[in-house]
Amino acid sequence: MGILVVGSVALDTVKTPFGKVDEALGGSATYFSTGASYFTDVRVVAVVGQDFPEKHINFLKTKRVDLSGLSRVPGKTFRWEGFYDFDLNKANTLRTELNVFETFKPELPEQYRDSEIVFLANIDPELQKSVLGQVRNPRLVAADTMNFWIESKKPELLETLKLVDILTINDAETRELAGEPNLVKAARKILSMGPKTLIVKRGEYGVLMFNGGSIFSAPAYPLEAVFDPTGAGDTFAGGFMGYVASTMDWSDGNLRKALVMGSCMASFAVEDFSLGGISSLDYKEIETRFREFKKLSHFEDL
Repeated sequence: MGILVVGSVALDTVKTPFGKVDEALGGSATYFSTGASYFTDVRVVAVVGQDFPEKHINFLKTKRVDLSGLSRVPGKTFRWEGFYDFDLNKANTLRTELNVFETFKPELPEQYRDSEIVFLANIDPELQKSVLGQVRNPRLVAADTMNFWIESKKPELLETLKLVDILTINDAETRELAGEPNLVKAARKILSMGPKTLIVKRGEYGVLMFNGGSIFSAPAYPLEAVFDPTGAGDTFAGGFMGYVASTMDWSDGNLRKALVMGSCMASFAVEDFSLGGISSLDYKEIETRFREFKKLSHFEDL
């Protein structure tokens, strides 16, 4: 079973201490769908301008990505420019040009409305809810959000969260959404808002999953080369949701495996700029890294 994802397709200009790219392929839906495509088919709902390079369309077509829901409209494509210092956990925004994304009103193609698994990437919570209302009978709904929506549209976000099964946000967003400094207490409060599962992304410190009364932690993979963390969170979500969709099993045990699979995909993403780290993986590479993750935190019982 495939996944429906709604989010952004963008052109990113990114500088880190290790290099720079200009107008490279980016956007939440792009990273998510590329990461998920190693496990399942993906249906993308997004918008680009007339200036969007055809080579990027062709790249996505080489993956298991259905672009029937990608609209090309008059105007310029969404652009983001930013930089990272040696603290690669913090992105510094220099310029955001929403362009055609500013007036984006997602309309699902008819064949997308039967999607059983939906991922609502980081966009306006009202748009997230609108998209979900167009899906006939979703079995699993996951979402991402950010501090901007928590601060500017919290009532709308809370309404959307009532419809969400899995929420993926970072640790600062977890504390802000809950209004609680302690991460465990904040997680419990968010789980009372609607989601059954909360996944807290912690960058180089790994990932935490709160699933009912269960807490699971996965480490970050210790890499020798980290070039660009842009899109790592969306790639994580793609790997996580892609694995879940490939198994159609959202038991706690399988979600734990999916969490590690998402961490695997994110670790590949940060090893190069843009989609370079995840554009041409062999599935055996993913399996090998998954097993290396297991060794990182495996220990024997007393």
